[in-house]
Amino acid sequence: MNEAVIKGDELTPSQVMAYLDRYVIGQMKAKKAVAVALRNRIRRKRLPKELAKEIIPKNILMVGPTGVGKTEIARRLAQLVDAPFVKVEASKYTEVGYVGRDVESMIREMADIAVHMVKSRKIEENSAAAETLAEERVLDALLPTKHKSRQPQDFMRLLLGDSTEEEEESDETERETKRTTREKFRKLLREGKLNDREIEIEVAESPLSNIPFVGAGMEEMGLNLGEMLGGILPKKIKRKRVTVANALKIFQQEEAEKLIDMDAVVQEALDKVQEEGIVFIDELDKIASSGGQKYGPDVSREGVQRDLLPLVEGTTVQTKYGPVKTDHILFIGAGAFHETKPSDLIPELQGRFPIRVELDALEEEELLRILVEPENSLVKQYKALLETEGIEMIFDDGALKAIAFFAAKMNREMENIGARRLHTMMEQLLEDISFKAPELREREVRIDEAFVNERLADLVENTDLRRYLL
Repeated sequence: MNEAVIKGDELTPSQVMAYLDRYVIGQMKAKKAVAVALRNRIRRKRLPKELAKEIIPKNILMVGPTGVGKTEIARRLAQLVDAPFVKVEASKYTEVGYVGRDVESMIREMADIAVHMVKSRKIEENSAAAETLAEERVLDALLPTKHKSRQPQDFMRLLLGDSTEEEEESDETERETKRTTREKFRKLLREGKLNDREIEIEVAESPLSNIPFVGAGMEEMGLNLGEMLGGILPKKIKRKRVTVANALKIFQQEEAEKLIDMDAVVQEALDKVQEEGIVFIDELDKIASSGGQKYGPDVSREGVQRDLLPLVEGTTVQTKYGPVKTDHILFIGAGAFHETKPSDLIPELQGRFPIRVELDALEEEELLRILVEPENSLVKQYKALLETEGIEMIFDDGALKAIAFFAAKMNREMENIGARRLHTMMEQLLEDISFKAPELREREVRIDEAFVNERLADLVENTDLRRYLL
């Protein structure tokens, strides 16, 4: 799929599905739900403003065991549309009035992410201009200009009426020599022949750059004392010796930031958060009250749910960049719901997640596909790692089926951690090869079913050892 199409406003649900299929195996219901939610955002942009205000996103609740792709679907979706995305765990938050993080901090975190996204893009857009300016500053450092003090002589000559034509010719010759020398150095600089030469440069340093301070209460307000005072106090100029290559990087960063209008960056970032932001709330089941109990820890859990209500419904959160409205932010909730059910959430919060999709547990067939089909599959990753040592690994079909079989078996007999079990299997399988890789004489290593059985069968069957494996 063409990147220009992916990032555009013409993105269709089928294109979203095709993109997600490259990274997530199965889970068609969940993919379809997020694809429709994304398309509805595009549709909303085409409506008259008055009507668009009334259309709110249909938040999604994903229910399924760990390791089946809930987080990956949301993360890839955010990458697809280049939207501000934040993943949080519901269990990390506390009710307002208690010590801990309040739920509004997730919006403040997303505002930080959005500002960084927009700023990085602007720096990239200005990179050519910044590179030119940085080059000039490096040349200035390599060829410092010596100013001659000739004012008294010039004044006397004016009084006496002496001609200065010879001196003007001399000055012109000197300027031409400097220009020629500068261009020679510019050519050497662009060819990288001066990269290792050391020069002395001046860099701006914030007076509080080495004193990060965040108060417990201030963090919740999105404030940082170091940032506040750093903006008020003048920046200190520091001289240091660096290589030409490093000086170019430092100057390019400084010049790029000078070319950026931070007010415009902040405004664009806040607009992106409000119109395109995606909040993924994991472990939503951990704040559900089991069996309808309303005492002890369950009271605090219900308090967190009630604090989430206005965020999900639509409210204004104060951030250090300005107010952020959450009315059109897409919230995706997720949880395993082993010990609780979605119906154990307070009714008001259930109503804020109208789209509910169940993700299927991964069986042997899906685990086999996960090993090889995704764009950056586990097998491709391990092959690439060992290729850096000059070793080519070849997996036959029997080996892959055996790995998937043992992973599914352990998921059934122990905690079901889904696709994450494959990481354990691959590490155990290739541990010796990875350790001996630099000294191996054989440049081709074939992994077959017999090798997998030899390395994993006893491990999976040994109940004592299994307790120490993920």
